[in-house]
Amino acid sequence: MTIRPYHPADLPEWMRMRRELWPDLPSDESEQRADCENWLTRRNSIVLVAQRQESSRLCGFLEAGEREFADGCDTSPVAYLEGWFVDTDVRGQGIGAQLVRAAEDWAIAHGYREFASDALLENIASQKAHSSLGFVEVERAVRYAKRLRKA
Repeated sequence: MTIRPYHPADLPEWMRMRRELWPDLPSDESEQRADCENWLTRRNSIVLVAQRQESSRLCGFLEAGEREFADGCDTSPVAYLEGWFVDTDVRGQGIGAQLVRAAEDWAIAHGYREFASDALLENIASQKAHSSLGFVEVERAVRYAKRLRKA
């Protein structure tokens, strides 16, 4: 397995994994492609992929970028882990850790001093993965939203 930066030929596999990670993404393929293109044109960001041995198929990805601030961080801006996914058939083999270490190397090379992330409260597996890689929990939150009726 190889960790490397995204190449344009990776688009179908990257989109496949993004749909698995974020099932609420638009179902329209052209909207998904536009979302990926928007990500790739972001300033101070990277997409890393995990390529399967002896195959052009991918088995994981990580999206990281810059945020002006993040909870628990003292510096600004910070590197932020925006998306992180490994196919279920290869989880537990260290691929996610290798993706995070590569993102940390990218962040250090770009002058960031802190790396932040988040996980859903119900995603215990993600929380454990973050902790095992040295992330420290800094806050828990329950957020609310309400649709308003027109008067």
